[in-house]
Amino acid sequence: MSVYLDHNATTQIRPQVIAAMAAMMSEVGNPSSVHKHGQLSRKAVEVSRAQIGRALCARPEDVVFTSGGTESVNLAINCVIAAGGVKRLIVSAVEHSAVAEFAEKSGLPVEILPVSTDGVAQLEWLARRLEAWNVDVDGVPFLALMLANNEIGTIQPVAEAAALMHAAGGLFLIDATQAVGKIPVDFAASGADYMAFSGHKFGGPQGAGGLIMACNAPSAAHHHGGGQEKGRRPGTENLAGIVGLGLAIELATQSLEEFAALTSWRDEIVAGIRASAPDMVLLGEGAERLPNTISLAIPGWKRENQVMAMDLAGVSISAGSACSSGKVRGSKVGGALQLSPELAEAVVRISLGWNSTRDDVDALLLAWKQAYARVAPRLSVSA
Repeated sequence: MSVYLDHNATTQIRPQVIAAMAAMMSEVGNPSSVHKHGQLSRKAVEVSRAQIGRALCARPEDVVFTSGGTESVNLAINCVIAAGGVKRLIVSAVEHSAVAEFAEKSGLPVEILPVSTDGVAQLEWLARRLEAWNVDVDGVPFLALMLANNEIGTIQPVAEAAALMHAAGGLFLIDATQAVGKIPVDFAASGADYMAFSGHKFGGPQGAGGLIMACNAPSAAHHHGGGQEKGRRPGTENLAGIVGLGLAIELATQSLEEFAALTSWRDEIVAGIRASAPDMVLLGEGAERLPNTISLAIPGWKRENQVMAMDLAGVSISAGSACSSGKVRGSKVGGALQLSPELAEAVVRISLGWNSTRDDVDALLLAWKQAYARVAPRLSVSA
């Protein structure tokens, strides 16, 4: 038995995307060349840009192709810093390390937007901070806030945050990496100045993603050499990856209703685990969450032991974000949600995907119950 339930880390490439990428790989032509082959390659790039624009309610010309979510958020933050008006950064307490680490290494002061115990950004804090903002000292306000959390699935009030930021004359980056293809995403309605996304989260290829930049948002290249992407992201385009990205986002947004239906399986898994372990803690339970994401903790059952037990049973789950170079590290959100040390060490993530099946759910519940039955006596003794 082999069951994959770590789709928030990366999900299966859709068969239609593989076929489209293979067909593109059999062609030749640099999109920057002016001859026939170059023009055909350029047309393929622009078709993908249009697909993304339609899917995310953005102008195609505002879409910048990148290697994925990490590069996209780095590019966005670099743009606002290079513009010169931003003197400090605000990032939420549950941001992905791509945002948090770049902000930390930027050399600018970083302020943390706190979240509730369900992982929802506390906009009251943001409103108070912006009221006290001194542009002469603090510069142009800047906020980075993910649309959906990668670990617990909490969906953030980004439109409300954008309204606060723009009323204060600020700039706003939405990391939509975990949201695109799972819930409706509307760049225009979000109020974002920048929005990052990545193909391998919704059935596209790894190594292909994008950043949407509002037409009036500051722009600056993160690296140099060539004028591709209007100079915003130089370098020869990943042609096959871009083609796969455009088709994948089109297919994913067309099947959002099917993805939303995963909510019933998500809740069934939670109920099944809770029936065996009534002391289970479901992170973000009181908030709106992604249809596919479960983040839970069993007091006393350490995350690494849970992950290994499930792996031995043929079921792949994770201990948090998949950005730790293969290491079993704990959930970043444990501290932000004010979990006890015992619970923070026990958080695991189960994430369904576009191709998950009824058999996957049944196999997970059976494997989990069997594994828990073996460790429960020891957990009771340790408690």
